[in-house]
Amino acid sequence: MGRLIKGLAFDGQVRVLAVDSTDIVSKALEIHGLSPTATGALGRFLTAGALMGAMLKNDTDKLTLMMNGGGPLGKMVVCSDKTATVKGYVQNPLVDIPLNNKGKLDVGGAIGTNGMMTVIKDIGLKEPYSGSVEIVSGEIGDEFAKYFMESEQTPSAVAVGVLVNNQGEVPFAGGYIVQLMPNVEDAIVDMIEERVSHMKPVTTLLKEGFTLEEIVKAVTGDEEIKILEEINSEYKCDCSRERMERAIKALPAQEKMDIIVKEGKIEIKCSFCGRVEVWK
Repeated sequence: MGRLIKGLAFDGQVRVLAVDSTDIVSKALEIHGLSPTATGALGRFLTAGALMGAMLKNDTDKLTLMMNGGGPLGKMVVCSDKTATVKGYVQNPLVDIPLNNKGKLDVGGAIGTNGMMTVIKDIGLKEPYSGSVEIVSGEIGDEFAKYFMESEQTPSAVAVGVLVNNQGEVPFAGGYIVQLMPNVEDAIVDMIEERVSHMKPVTTLLKEGFTLEEIVKAVTGDEEIKILEEINSEYKCDCSRERMERAIKALPAQEKMDIIVKEGKIEIKCSFCGRVEVWK
């Protein structure tokens, strides 16, 4: 179970969220059998999904994130909700590429920079809200900061990180979002920009024993941050045989018959949790 906090700094001039997503990313690794590079990429995307899901207002609101930069990992999809319950998958989970020139997982290279990142929010309106940005670096935190600025006109600092050890395990994963509200003072903007530019990676902070509260205080410089809510975030799939059956019923009758004649059965596997259901 991951831990996520939401709060306000400088008397509401700055919004902060932070999450320890170690358990979430470890669960995704277990389900999908991810390579180290795929773990780093999907883990960061899941972490961002948990943070953005927690920003939704209503219990019935849903968030879907999609990213495809044309790199070897292919498409990534993450779904989340207000409780920061997430699920996700990557198209090519076994893809692994050499470390980058800093000796780190080359997540940006694996994602690629020739494509789009799309955010879809279903908030109960006639049509879901959808916003897309071109992928520039493939570094997920940077792409979300770009999305918030271009699509929501909200200056934001976004950091997401996943540490994968030599055994392919995930000892630390987490992230934070710091957003400037319209009434923020210039001096606060300057201070946060300076602090963000010198922040250690979020996984380093977690490894050094920083709590989520200490991380957001370090990023903002406000020792009196007001924590508004704490959420238990987790990786959990809500698929069911009934939902899969509805998908089958939507297929043309001839297509269903062709599958049964050829295969002797209809089999559906959930992309998010690997669950398999069979109809004969």
